[in-house]
Amino acid sequence: MGEGVDEAGWDVEPGDEIEPVVQAVGRLLKVCREAAGIPVPELAEAMGYGEDMIRKIERGARIPRPELLDRADTFLKAQGHLRAFTEDMKKARYPKKVRELAEMEGRAVEMLLYSNHNIHGLLQTPEYVRTMFEMRQPALAEDVVEREAAARVARQAVLERQPAPTVSFVQEQVTLERPYGGKMVLRRQLEHLLEVARLRNVTLQVMPTDREEHAGTQGLIEVLKFTDGTAIGRSDGAFNGRPVSSPKELRILELRYGMIRAQALTPRESQAFIETALGRL
Repeated sequence: MGEGVDEAGWDVEPGDEIEPVVQAVGRLLKVCREAAGIPVPELAEAMGYGEDMIRKIERGARIPRPELLDRADTFLKAQGHLRAFTEDMKKARYPKKVRELAEMEGRAVEMLLYSNHNIHGLLQTPEYVRTMFEMRQPALAEDVVEREAAARVARQAVLERQPAPTVSFVQEQVTLERPYGGKMVLRRQLEHLLEVARLRNVTLQVMPTDREEHAGTQGLIEVLKFTDGTAIGRSDGAFNGRPVSSPKELRILELRYGMIRAQALTPRESQAFIETALGRL
C-alpha cells in the first residue's frame, strides 16, 4: 500500500486554499506536544506513525487523519483543542476539486443527473467506487485510489441530509449491466440502487437501450439548483463541457434532461427493471 494509506494523512496540494488551516493545525499539534513535554519520537510511537510523518504534520506539509488528532488530543491532554479540527481535516483530506463539488452539492436544493457510461458517483457502492479508480489508465497510485474513493463515498451523505435535496437520476441501461469488479460487485450495486430509489427525495429512472428516440446522445448532464434561484450545470456534449450558469444555457440543459426523463422508464418501471436485472445475476 502507498504511504498515504497507512501513514498519518496526505500531502497538502500546492496552492490549495486549505493549506493555511493545515499549517495552523500542525503548529497547534507542536505547541500541545511541547507543552506536554513529549518529544517527537514518543508521540510518534504512541500514535503508531513514523517520526518523519509527525514532523511533516507539524510543519503543515501533511494533512493529519482526523483519528490522529482525536488520539493525540487525549494523549497530550489538549482539552479538545486538537479534536476541534477533526471536521476540518476530514474535508481537507479530499482533493480540491472534490471539495468544491461537494460544497455545491451540499447547497443544492434540486439535482438533475443523467449518466450514460457509469453509475453516477452519488449512487456508487464503496466496492464499485474503488473498482472505478483501480481501472484508471495510467494506473493510479494506491494512496490516490484510497483518497479519491473515500472522497466520492463521503459526498453521498448529501442524499440524506436535512433538509433533503430533491434528486433525479437517469441511468442508461448499459450502466446497470457492466460487471465492473465482478458479478458480486454489480449485484451489491444494483441492490444499493433499489435502496436509494426508496428515499422519498430521490427519483431513479432507467433509459432502455432499445429506445428509438433519445435526447441524451450528447452525453452526461448535471444541473444543480440553489435556494437563491441560481443554478449551475454541465454536459459532456454542450458548451465544450464547461460549467454554465446563464439562464439561456441552463434552459438548454433542462430541456434536454426533461426529454430524457420522459423517454426513460417510469420510476416504478425502473425499479422493476433493476429487480429483473438482479434476478439474472
